[in-house]
Amino acid sequence: MKMTELAPNIFACGEKDKDRKMFDQLIPLPEGTTYNSYFVKGSEKSALIDTVYPPKVDLLLDKIEEANIEKIDYIISNHAEQDHSGAIPALLERFPDAMVVTNERVKDNVVSMLHVPEDKFIIVKDGDSISLGDKTLEFILAPFVHWPDTMFTYLVEDKYLFTCDLFGAHYTTGDVWADYSDALLNSAKRYYAEIMMPFRSFAAKYCKKIREIDPNVILPSHGPVYDKPEYILDAYDDWTSDRVKNKVIMPYVSMYDSTKIMAEYLTEKLEEKGVEVVLWDLIEGDTGELLIDAVDAATMVIGVSMVLSGPHPSAVYASYLLNALKPKLKYYSIIGSYGWGGNLTKVIENMFTIIKPEKLEYVIIKGRPKGDDFAKLDALANEIAQKHEAFA
Repeated sequence: MKMTELAPNIFACGEKDKDRKMFDQLIPLPEGTTYNSYFVKGSEKSALIDTVYPPKVDLLLDKIEEANIEKIDYIISNHAEQDHSGAIPALLERFPDAMVVTNERVKDNVVSMLHVPEDKFIIVKDGDSISLGDKTLEFILAPFVHWPDTMFTYLVEDKYLFTCDLFGAHYTTGDVWADYSDALLNSAKRYYAEIMMPFRSFAAKYCKKIREIDPNVILPSHGPVYDKPEYILDAYDDWTSDRVKNKVIMPYVSMYDSTKIMAEYLTEKLEEKGVEVVLWDLIEGDTGELLIDAVDAATMVIGVSMVLSGPHPSAVYASYLLNALKPKLKYYSIIGSYGWGGNLTKVIENMFTIIKPEKLEYVIIKGRPKGDDFAKLDALANEIAQKHEAFA
């Protein structure tokens, strides 16, 4: 593939990776991802803004060679994670006079992770800039979207804002430009849920700052380029707000269908009361899709079966993950079934160390549910529906 010209002397030169199945050995990638890198040619100097994942280094170098780029003066590193910084050593070998421009935190990480010599860095602070001649790059420190080292790069004259991971999407459909489809919005929301949601307040802060900058184009480091910035900014305004929906997420695991029967019954009763329910089989489902619904759900009900004397590990993992990603949940409950004994709730309760949703009544039964058990589920449905009146 060749570089894609976005505007005069501004090029996209990153790579799609449709075959990658997992991100950070944690996050499933249904359609792979992209590693976005951008080349900016000024009248006097040139800059490469972010690089690519190490296995894609040769493809990036091939694009640079095919474009007859004989000199790169600056390699801008907005964030040290190696899907963005991983090609820096190879680029410095190819362009030995290039300097890495970044902030102090990124430098420390790149030195430790990639062993780039310290004398190859130009350190910038918030508001600093460098000139490429007829183009100016300004740097905006944006820690915790999503690492403490993150910064943005703003191409002043063209009003192009390179936001690194903020506004990313693991989306490989189409070309470089956003298609503004439902599929893209869903992918961007999934990316937000998995990457940015733990840093919701920081994301909201920098969205406000970006609106003040008023860029013409937003260029993230994963997914497409937005020539309608309000599209992704409006979405983030919603996702980062305190608003929740009249919605329950119900992840469950059921070994012999008792918990499944309970979860399906509770779902039916809630839906009769006008509550949206996302029922999610933790064994069969894609956790990333559950996280999309967790972005704006008011309540989570965890359905769990007993393994030996404690909850099934899949339910524990889901609880741990949701706690770590910090959705806006207001309430939670646990439902489940056990056989000869044990404790289904304590381990899951102990997962909630960061978020503190209000605990509703649990429904824990022995064996398959019967009359009194369904009455308890009816009561839980009533309690949830009453709590949700404020969100309906």
